[in-house]
Amino acid sequence: MNYQPRPEDQHFVLDAVLGTTPKLRALAPFAEFDEALQAQLLDEASRFIGEVIAPLNRSGDEDGCRFERGEVTSPPGFADAYRAFWQAGWPALAAAPEDGGQGLPALMTAIVSEWLSASNQGFNMAPGLLHGAYECLKHHGSDALARAYLPKIASGEWLATMCLTEAHAGSDLGQVRTRATAQADGSWRVSGSKIFISGGEHDLSDNIVHLVLCRLPDAPTGPKGLSLVLVPKVLPDGTRNGVHCERIEEKMGLHGSPTCQMRFDEATGWLIGEPNRGLQAMFVMMNSARLHTALQGIGLLDSAWQKADAYARERRQMRAPQAPASRGPNDAADLLIEHPAMRRILDSQRAWIDGARVIAYRTALMLDVAKHDADGATRERAQRWCALITPVLKAACTQQGFQGASECLQVFGGHGYVREWGIEQTVRDARVSMIYEGTNEIQAIDLLVRKVLPDGGTGMGKLLVELRDELEAARDTDADAQRRLAQLRYLTTTVAMAAHANPSLPYEVADDYLRVVMLTLMAWAWARIDVAAASAPEPARWSVPSAAFRRHLLPEFEMRLGMVKRACEAVTAPVAVA
Repeated sequence: MNYQPRPEDQHFVLDAVLGTTPKLRALAPFAEFDEALQAQLLDEASRFIGEVIAPLNRSGDEDGCRFERGEVTSPPGFADAYRAFWQAGWPALAAAPEDGGQGLPALMTAIVSEWLSASNQGFNMAPGLLHGAYECLKHHGSDALARAYLPKIASGEWLATMCLTEAHAGSDLGQVRTRATAQADGSWRVSGSKIFISGGEHDLSDNIVHLVLCRLPDAPTGPKGLSLVLVPKVLPDGTRNGVHCERIEEKMGLHGSPTCQMRFDEATGWLIGEPNRGLQAMFVMMNSARLHTALQGIGLLDSAWQKADAYARERRQMRAPQAPASRGPNDAADLLIEHPAMRRILDSQRAWIDGARVIAYRTALMLDVAKHDADGATRERAQRWCALITPVLKAACTQQGFQGASECLQVFGGHGYVREWGIEQTVRDARVSMIYEGTNEIQAIDLLVRKVLPDGGTGMGKLLVELRDELEAARDTDADAQRRLAQLRYLTTTVAMAAHANPSLPYEVADDYLRVVMLTLMAWAWARIDVAAASAPEPARWSVPSAAFRRHLLPEFEMRLGMVKRACEAVTAPVAVA
C-alpha cells in the first residue's frame, strides 16, 4: 500500500496541543497566517504527495538509478514528479518573498518534509538539502552570488548538494584534503574527491549547485582551516564545469536516490562566507538539517505503522486470548489486531510517532521564533531550545524510525521479509538516517559534551524548568512528567560533577543520557496530548497510544537513568584504602 498523509493528526497537534497559530501570528512575517491557510496548505500537500509522490515509491526502489558514462538517470516518473513538485511551489514555502518564496513558517516545510519521507524517501533525498543550501547562501553568500543562485535554489528549479565527506576522512572533517586556489577574476578553482554525495548527479534539474568543503592555500590544519565554495554543475555562461560523477553506490536502501562519488577537476567556484570559516557558514543550516533528518525518522515510522496496521486489520492468524467482537461464527482465526502482542507493537509505535511529532513541531516553531521574534530574551530561549533539542530529535527519531519499522515488519511475520508488502523497503530506507547528518553517537556527544556540560548544565536546567512550568501538578500525568524533568535536572548535575573526576565519562554515557532526555520530552509531550485529547472528537485515537507509552515505553526511562547514574558512581566513589 502507498502512504497516505492524514492532515487531521497534524491539525490536532498544531492547534489543540501546541497552539501554534497565535504564536506564529505574533511574529511579524506571519501576521496574516491563520488556521484556514494552514488547513488549505496541508490539505493540498497531502493530496499532491499521496497522488503524485507516493505511487513512485516502490517502482523507484525496484528500478533504481542508472549510471552510465558519468551521467545518472533517475527512476521512471521521478523527473516529471520533481518538475511538478517545484513548479507547484512546494520547495519555496519558507523562502523569503524577495527570493521568490512564499514566506510561510518553517513549521509548514517541516510537515511537508515529514510526509515526503513517509511517502517516498528516495524522492525526498533530492530536495532535502534545498532548505539548508538556501539558508547558507542567503546568510553568507555575496550579493552577486545570491542574485545568481538564490532564486533558483529557493524555487527548487535547481537542486543542491553538500559535499563534505572524503574517503579517508569519514566524519572527521578536519582531514578534508580538497583544495581551492584563487583566480584573478575572484573565482576559485576546486580540485579533489568527495564520496557519499546524495544527488551529486541526476536528471531532475538543469543545474546542480554543489557546496564544497575545501582548503585554501596556507589554511590552518584541522576543521579551523576549512572554507566553503559554491561550485555549479553548469557555469553561468552555459558551459559544463569540471565536476564529474565517477560512480554511484550500490546501497542497502534509498535506491531511488543516487549516492555519488564526485571528482572536482579544477572546477570553477565562488567562496561562501569568509576564508577558513566554512564550518561557520554551514552552521546556519545545522539545526534545520538535523530537524529534517529527525522528521525522516518520524515519517518512515509512520509509513511502517500504516502498513502494519492495515495488514493487522485484514490478516487472520490463530485465536486471540479473549474472543473479540470481530470474530464471526465461521472464523477459524482472529485478526492480528486482536492479539495483545501485535497491539503492543502497533500502539507503541503510534505512541512514538505522536509524541515525537509534538517535540519536532515545537522545534520547527522555535526555529521561526528564534529568527523573527521581536524580543531578544524570547529569541534566546528559542535558540537554546533548538541547540539542545535538535541533536536529541535527530538521534532518537532516526533510531526509532529504523527499530520501529523493524518492529512493524514483525507484524507481517514471514510476509514482511519478502518484497510483496513493501515493509522491508521501509526498513532498508530508514537505516541510513542514523548515520548521516552526523552519526547518532556524534549527536549524543554534541548534546552532552558540547551543549550541556560547558555551562555545568545551566542551559539545560533552564529549559527543563520552562517545560515544568507549562504543566499542572494537579493532573497526574503532568505531575509524573514534572517528576521526570526534575530527575533529569539532577542527573545533569551528577554527570557534570563526575566529568571533573573523569573527563572521558561524558563520551561513554552520552547515548544513554540523550535517551533519558528524549523520554523526558516524550513524557512532557504526552502530558500535553492527554489534556488536549479530553476534548478531541475521538478521544480513543489518543488515549490508546497514551496508555501504550506509559506501559511499554516510559519504563525505559528508569533503566537509562540508572545506567548513567552507575557510570557516574563508578568514577566518583571513594577509593578504599587498604
